Amino acid sequence: MKLRIDRILSIATLIASLAAIVLVLKKPQPVATPQQPAAIAANAQSFQNKIEQLGQPKQEGQPAAEVRLNSDEINAALAEANAPAPMPTASPTTSAASAQSPTTSAGNPADPNSFGGVTIGGMPDIKDYQVRFEGDVVHGQFLTEVAGKDVWITVSGHLNSQDGYATFDPTEFKVGDMNVPVSLVNPALQKRLAEQRDRMKLPDSISGIGVENGQLVVKQK
Repeated sequence: MKLRIDRILSIATLIASLAAIVLVLKKPQPVATPQQPAAIAANAQSFQNKIEQLGQPKQEGQPAAEVRLNSDEINAALAEANAPAPMPTASPTTSAASAQSPTTSAGNPADPNSFGGVTIGGMPDIKDYQVRFEGDVVHGQFLTEVAGKDVWITVSGHLNSQDGYATFDPTEFKVGDMNVPVSLVNPALQKRLAEQRDRMKLPDSISGIGVENGQLVVKQK
């Protein structure tokens, strides 16, 4: 007995749907190479030293400071900022206060939505993340929960700034190991960025940011 055309299409649709689910839940190729603890500590310190340069007053007659951060420094800073806090040894009162205000070794809030003084709002609960710079493109990979399942989101694009605000134009978007057309994602993304515009504002001491030659460039005013 021959299968009807609609039955064949239903089976094909089911197979395609199952394949899409497998791709969505599959862990993609990491965008960055894991670092050893010693390398993380060294790169996080390098990150902090460079950021502190931007906070120093500009001397008269001298050009504004400009720092260049590589992927390892960024990932190390993120890793240290979100590492589990050590067990407190102070009094219960002090411990309770510390638990409400976690900080990094540099004294910055341990907030995964805050980075280098720029707060990126409206982000979902992110369990893991890493970034890599390539040419003038930034690649970001994030582990979050979608419909009760852990899913990796990979997004690539151009990070810049305009009129004192950070901007992002995506060039690639993946859910799990499945590519999603940027044209489907960008309108919603830009709308969300516009809604969160106040959180994309650069610190007053920063004139601009961008990605050049595989590094994040941050310029002082």
